[in-house]
Amino acid sequence: MLGSKLDLVTLPSPSPSTNPLVLRQNNTDREAKWIVQKYGGTSVGKFAVNIARDIVSSHIGQHKIAVVCSARSGSAKALGTTNLLLKAASEAQRQRHKFFNGPSGTTTPSINGIFRSSSETSPTTPIRRSSPSPCSPSTGALTPLITPQTGQSQPEFNVTVDLIRSQHMDAAKASVKNAGILQELEAEIDQDCDWLRSFLFAAQVINQISPRSRDNIIGFGERLGCKLMTAVLRDQGIDAEYVSLEDIIPLSEDSDNIKEGSLDQAFYDSVATAVGERIKGCAPRVPVVTGFFGHVPGSLLRQVGRGYTDLLSALLAVGLEASELQIWKEVDGVFTADPRKVPTARLIPVISPDEAAELTYYGSEVVHPFTMEQVIRRRIPIRIKNVENPSGGGTVIHPDPDIEASQDDGLCEVQDLSPSDELCRNKRLPTAVTIKERIVVLNVNSNRKSVSHGFLARIFGTLDRFGVVVDLISTSEVHVSMAIEDNLSRATMERLVGELKKSGTVSVHREMTILSLVGQHMRNLVGISGRMFTSLAQGNVNIEMISQGASEINISCVIEGRDAVKALNLIHQSCLQIKPEGPRGRVGPWFF
Repeated sequence: MLGSKLDLVTLPSPSPSTNPLVLRQNNTDREAKWIVQKYGGTSVGKFAVNIARDIVSSHIGQHKIAVVCSARSGSAKALGTTNLLLKAASEAQRQRHKFFNGPSGTTTPSINGIFRSSSETSPTTPIRRSSPSPCSPSTGALTPLITPQTGQSQPEFNVTVDLIRSQHMDAAKASVKNAGILQELEAEIDQDCDWLRSFLFAAQVINQISPRSRDNIIGFGERLGCKLMTAVLRDQGIDAEYVSLEDIIPLSEDSDNIKEGSLDQAFYDSVATAVGERIKGCAPRVPVVTGFFGHVPGSLLRQVGRGYTDLLSALLAVGLEASELQIWKEVDGVFTADPRKVPTARLIPVISPDEAAELTYYGSEVVHPFTMEQVIRRRIPIRIKNVENPSGGGTVIHPDPDIEASQDDGLCEVQDLSPSDELCRNKRLPTAVTIKERIVVLNVNSNRKSVSHGFLARIFGTLDRFGVVVDLISTSEVHVSMAIEDNLSRATMERLVGELKKSGTVSVHREMTILSLVGQHMRNLVGISGRMFTSLAQGNVNIEMISQGASEINISCVIEGRDAVKALNLIHQSCLQIKPEGPRGRVGPWFF
């Protein structure tokens, strides 16, 4: 069969003592479909070799694979590359006066030559730089800075950049065994860290880090992560190519002045088309693509946030008309409850986009709804899989809302369900139960005896001015209860409450939790609300407020935080429990 065998490429030996490299390539059959595989920072940090050896290697014979990588995570959240980059950016601004105000008579160092371009590495090097491939055009690099002059202190950000460099150097030595590939990767890390120092120094000189500059600093993490993964893939015998998308969006003069949230779907469709064409030009190599995609009008961080790598992987799947978007994590998929808190929680094989969106909103890290929307609207399924269990089926977020989950059979084996029960007759159960902790409930009672049509308008106007997002709300003519995240500073909360008191009496309840029961078929389940609240009552769990989502697939209530785990188990047992047969799946941090 055409394209059924792996294509091979032979490259020059990186050193006289080694044999020529024979690398496997993507399937060249025109009928072969693309699969986009997105790997998070923890996967890149801990399982780069596993990804190359066990996952990518097993797919390239049947499909065309494109790999998207986040910035590498560290041993602790604060030591993750992205967090360190944000720290370095803050240090560059904070330390300007300390760095330049040396002893009397000290002059400011010259910045001539900082922005000189250096030549690109040859495209035949082991890492396979993108230039002059159509995957990514050449981009200039900044030359290293001169050592600070006598009497000047070392910039504080240098220490942070050194930490980023050492982390990636250690990862390179641990993951890459081929001496030539390792040498090239180490040179790339050194060059990129010199670029970062120069960029931060330049920002310190002008005493400004614009939104566009902050995007560039954050994007540095994806560049390093993708170069590391490219080297590991080539070390494992796969012809991979590093692809930078930092220039995929044309730069415009007023791009920094675009309002947050003002980009429409047409913009994202154009990005999807552009990245798809760029990656198709990499064939037959396996492209390793940066999640950072350049100068988004209004700033990538402001318009999208730190989840931009997931969004890019979705846009790439659309641009390539992929058969599937795979998001690889460290657990088997989405569970019926947090498996760390509910021992009987089980893996969900298939879930609808609406259910996944509701679970994301109310505490479970599934996929951001906007990211999910990009592929689902093109009817591309999303598969969440485990890097430590590649053979597992994972959880599929399927674009067909009528898809039947494989666990439907036997759902009447629920505790205390009789054959006449509505849940049993429909053979449907809610999909999952989740909690969102650290919630504050604000109750506002109108201070007017007669109903005022401006009561709600004043409250929502106040929330808008403070930028407060309401998770749940319950209203009557003269009373409003709102559940919000406990992420405001004490001073801001006091000002907010003070403003709300102009509309009525305000009470504040802290240390609360939102408990949500989610299911596509819940709108047709008579008695599910009664079963949920009866179970909580029998468990002595007090309910502060109740709200049902407009989609009718979510029933939520607010309870005290100390009852959260007990309530989670009560609802899972009464509304979701099925026979304990079949694989439970591997568990890990949160829902997937």
